[in-house]
Amino acid sequence: MTIQIPDDLARGLEGLAATQQKSVEQVALGSLRSFFDQASSPECLLRAVREVPHPSAAALDDLEAALAAARLPVRNQGAFDRWPPA
Repeated sequence: MTIQIPDDLARGLEGLAATQQKSVEQVALGSLRSFFDQASSPECLLRAVREVPHPSAAALDDLEAALAAARLPVRNQGAFDRWPPA
């Protein structure tokens, strides 16, 4: 594949390559790869989600216990039912 780029961009890549002691192609490929490795990339995001370890059964039990302890009692009376009738 050949990609044509403006002359000023090519000169910029040449300058970067010279300072990093790499070829222009190495600098360009490295920049393109880093673009796709950003967290905003859908593939990267999916990869990160898949790498998250699954919680243990004990951790799930602890979570369910914490949720149950934080529940508020259900009221049959609505917020506006408390007002005296007009």
